[in-house]
Amino acid sequence: MVLAQLGGSLAGALARLGRATVVDDKAVADCLNEISRALLQADVRFETVRDVSSRIKAAANLSALAPGADKRRAVRNAVAAELCRMLDPGEPSFAPRKGQHPSSVVMFVGLQGSGKTTTCAKYADHYRRKGFRPALVCADTFRAGAFDQLKQNASKAKIPFYGSYTDSDPVKIAVEGVDTFRKEKCDLIIVDTSGRHKQEAALFEEMRQVSEATRPDLVVFVMDGSIGQAAFDQAQAFKQSVPVGAVIVTKMDGHARGGGALSAVAATKSPVIFIGTGEHIPDFEAFEVKSFVSRLLGMGDLPGLVDKIKDAMPAGELKLIEGAFTLGVMRELFQSMQNMGPFGQILSMIPGFSAQLIEKGKEKEGQAKIKRYMTIMDSMTEKELDNTNPKLMNESRIKRVARGSGRPVQEVVGMLEEYKRIAKIWSKLPLRDRRPNTNHRDPLKPLANVIPPSMLNQLGGLSGLQNMVKQFGPQRR
Repeated sequence: MVLAQLGGSLAGALARLGRATVVDDKAVADCLNEISRALLQADVRFETVRDVSSRIKAAANLSALAPGADKRRAVRNAVAAELCRMLDPGEPSFAPRKGQHPSSVVMFVGLQGSGKTTTCAKYADHYRRKGFRPALVCADTFRAGAFDQLKQNASKAKIPFYGSYTDSDPVKIAVEGVDTFRKEKCDLIIVDTSGRHKQEAALFEEMRQVSEATRPDLVVFVMDGSIGQAAFDQAQAFKQSVPVGAVIVTKMDGHARGGGALSAVAATKSPVIFIGTGEHIPDFEAFEVKSFVSRLLGMGDLPGLVDKIKDAMPAGELKLIEGAFTLGVMRELFQSMQNMGPFGQILSMIPGFSAQLIEKGKEKEGQAKIKRYMTIMDSMTEKELDNTNPKLMNESRIKRVARGSGRPVQEVVGMLEEYKRIAKIWSKLPLRDRRPNTNHRDPLKPLANVIPPSMLNQLGGLSGLQNMVKQFGPQRR
């Protein structure tokens, strides 16, 4: 995945600066050259890279730092701030509200082949899991198969659907669909419109008519992430025809131009709200600039992780995991994470930890490993799953579990070692709603003890971790 490659290059540049014996102007210049090279390889425009590099250099001016200041941290903070500035247009988009009546209407536009129809279903499913009552309307009468595709996706996601095999008037279908679902008290109605192979007058005229007829609260432009810098002109053309208020970038799982698409779209003043990271409905990630940059630089996103856990887990399961972290709890956690997004994305929210379980660029292999672990745990007894004494899983029990699950003994042992590592970090996460701390003990201090030392040093120690959590605590939609 291109974002994994870009993130690895950026994090590697900062890590090398962190290991430098002396941080002087030459070390900073070498770091900035590596960062510029990584951004250019991700197809970010040369002018943008040049401006970002010059602003980082000015912000991380070593001669202007106070005596004793942490130079490594100053450079890292400057890099993070400029990446956020590059990706954030400063214009928040409309956010639907659960239970709102009359219903919120969101209209999707984009060129044919951008993944617009699939993205409509992903968007609807995202809000369905948040407790909304979404509905889908197929107003795409241009592409053969659009009706069947959206209907199939809607059925998979268990979302109401409206469309017509026979009617060829997209405006009529859109109006009828919106009226139907408003009567059914759906609070979020998503209208899929026609696309074309290229930008042409007929496409923009049809979009304008559907927009005027349905009066959407938000128009979302769906853009193919593989087009790179061409995204800028494309997004501007759509925004001049219909009031585009947000952008979703698709196909970010295998192309080398994703950085260019993200940076170019942000420059049009339409915020990116989601990115598509695969073909399946769960392969959909909410785009929060600070959170994205924090994870891109390998610094994690602890506030986002805790929010995802609380959103995805039923109250009973959340209460359960606040106790001892047993193998049974880990199995429940793995099952619940299927509703939280791609597993690699979840682990990337823990600073310095994701690569221990799933390597960057190998998310599919990592997900397969998680499934094998769950198969192994399914062959354990309740006593073994609820046990907190690691000595209980002796050699004979391990062999029995291996036979029952059909997995090698070495894999069972590896799963148990992975459990110990995850349990050590999980026990330190601030999941509980803590009472006022009378002894003023910092809840992040135990977490700092389990983050890899090299990563903790790069973050600037405990104080750097505290600053990172404050700085990268994004505003949640």
